[in-house]
This record gives sequence, structure tokens and C-alpha cells, in this order.
Amino acid sequence: MWNSPAAFFAMGGYGLYVWSSFGVCALVFIFEPMQIRKRHKLIVMRLKREIRAEKFDKEELN
Repeated sequence: MWNSPAAFFAMGGYGLYVWSSFGVCALVFIFEPMQIRKRHKLIVMRLKREIRAEKFDKEELN
């Protein structure tokens, strides 16, 4: 139970730790999906490149 907004944000003297922890979690929740999407695109591009290379190699053999 907090008597004021300042007491709520101070969190009994642990406010800096509590709010910085929330901030770090928020950043992870934002950036992780972005990184996964980027990695997925790179993997798809690499696989497409490999497929094109295999098709090219097969055409050269014929």
C-alpha cells in the first residue's frame, strides 16, 4: 500500500532496481521479435540462393 505516487515509484527504496528491470524486460519484448524476423529473412534468402545454385549446377550438367 502506497500513500502517494512518489512512494509507489520509489518502491520502498528499490524503485531504481524495479523500474530498470521492467525497462530491460520491455526492451527484450520489443527487440527479440524484431531479431527473430530479421534472422528468418536471412535464412530464407540463403535457402533461396542455395536452391538457385543447385538449379544452375543441374542445368550445367545437362
